Amino acid sequence: MSTSRDDFGIVIRSALLQRGAKQKFSLFVLILLSLFIFILDNSNLKPIKILRSLINDGVYRISAVSSSPIKFSGASKDFFVKHIFTYQENERLRKELEDLKSKDFQASFLEVENNKLQDVLELEKKSPYSVVNAKVILDKNSPYLNSVIINKGSNSGIKLGMPVLNEGYLAGRIVEVNFVSSRILLLNDLNSRIPVTISPSGTQAILSGIGKKEPSLEYLPDNFMLGEKESLVFTSGKDGVLFPGIAVGKVVIDDNKKLVNLFADPDQINFVSVALNQQEDSGAR
Repeated sequence: MSTSRDDFGIVIRSALLQRGAKQKFSLFVLILLSLFIFILDNSNLKPIKILRSLINDGVYRISAVSSSPIKFSGASKDFFVKHIFTYQENERLRKELEDLKSKDFQASFLEVENNKLQDVLELEKKSPYSVVNAKVILDKNSPYLNSVIINKGSNSGIKLGMPVLNEGYLAGRIVEVNFVSSRILLLNDLNSRIPVTISPSGTQAILSGIGKKEPSLEYLPDNFMLGEKESLVFTSGKDGVLFPGIAVGKVVIDDNKKLVNLFADPDQINFVSVALNQQEDSGAR
């Protein structure tokens, strides 16, 4: 029994000795291989140079391929950052351009408004009436209602029935007065009725709105005939409200109906002058 145990121990020690010999041999071989490679690397042999070049190229290619995802991600990041910045800059410039266009259009609109206002002020100087200038803020024109709202009211001395002028011609009369606004009934409204006189004959008539652009003349004498000269229409003042002599329009014939082509176009009224009273020097004349 003891013999078998000794044999077993001998076998184990023999195996360990063999393994240690192999490790020592492997280390020795590696040292020799390293020395060999070092000598070859420092030699100037052409085959060694070619081999070294091939190995270096392979290493560089592998390094380039392995680092390409990092480079790609960096380049992609730069691309998207630049793209987003460019988009934001483009949006900012586009907005600035729109603002400039808007300001340009607004300047053009204000220039037109200013020119019209200057015309109104110039007419005010020549007007025989004391007037209050106002701007139309709301247009209620329709087939059954032709009136506009202005931005002046009782705080400016405006009262019911006062005549309203546009470019010096009669446009309508005040039918509603609030503190800071008023409503003007235009001459072509269905409810508009004003007494007029026709020049040069002096014929009296009633100018009635018919819902169209040109109101009609009613209650004319049966023998009324248009003369060779142009027949002009003025307010007669017989209602005791409108001042006499305000120019209204000229008579035209349409399908045997006597209409009046208004001097103050009801579709083009933006600024008006409300006649408060007639100036004394004008009344004397």
